[in-house]
Amino acid sequence: MNYRRLGDAGMKLSEIGLGGWLTFGNAVEIEACRAIFDKAFEVGINFFDNANGYAAGKCEEMWGHVLKDRPRDSYVLATKVFAPMGPDVNQRGLSRKAIMEQCHASLRRLQSDHIDLYQCHRHDPDTPMEETVRAFDDLIRQGKVIYWGFSEWPVEKVEEALRVCGDRYYKPKGSQPRYSAINRQWEKELFPLCHQAGIGQVVFSPLAQGALTGKYKPGEPVPEDSRAADARQNKFIGKFLTEEILAKVQKLRPIADELSCTIAQLALAWCLRRPEVTSCITGASRPQQVEDNAKASDVKLNEETVRRIDETLA
Repeated sequence: MNYRRLGDAGMKLSEIGLGGWLTFGNAVEIEACRAIFDKAFEVGINFFDNANGYAAGKCEEMWGHVLKDRPRDSYVLATKVFAPMGPDVNQRGLSRKAIMEQCHASLRRLQSDHIDLYQCHRHDPDTPMEETVRAFDDLIRQGKVIYWGFSEWPVEKVEEALRVCGDRYYKPKGSQPRYSAINRQWEKELFPLCHQAGIGQVVFSPLAQGALTGKYKPGEPVPEDSRAADARQNKFIGKFLTEEILAKVQKLRPIADELSCTIAQLALAWCLRRPEVTSCITGASRPQQVEDNAKASDVKLNEETVRRIDETLA
């Protein structure tokens, strides 16, 4: 496993990370979770990404049980705030009240005294930017958060946050966009802006929820043991399982064979070709998936290979 700095921060993350969206606390039970984490540590993964909204807090609770006996300095723990966590109007969003209270709730569920990367799950149009920024700054100064970041913020909101921070508040260090070889919208503006500001990208859905693994074939039913066949995990995946996309993905197989890797490893290496990308957050419901994904860290793509991939998926 190779490691990269989170933007210009000193903290280093494994190029392949493990995320909890739609799986842990939802489709993966505690013993399977333990086996997945054991394999993750075995292959060198040190970056684990969660959110308070994943399975309504159950994902954080499960990870807290699994990680509590691990040395806290042996892994990088990320989680998020924004999603509704109850019926009250203040149990959501990015107000100071919500951020402070949800941070403490996440720390209890994760059984940790600090969060390495605390992220705004989305932008909150109802809260002034300075209120949000100062809340994260205070959590950092209190030692409860090490770095803060955001997920899928519009470019103009990132620019606003940086202006508000100035030389007064701690600036964000992590950006979490949905990014893959078939979803590249953030490359044009967000990547350059964040790179200049020292913000690293920890991308989610780099395999387009499995569409870029090659296991889904055009004209064939989805495999019974796949995410697409599980109603607990197949949220949003349908938009990627079109005949056109699946046919193009199958055309990547000769390129992957030349590099002695799988289509999934090729797709992850494609994301990692960008120096702005610190880590690819992958999902897993079995230890073998973790091991297979981790091997992508050793797959290197030259310019000609990248060109062929881009032409195939155009």
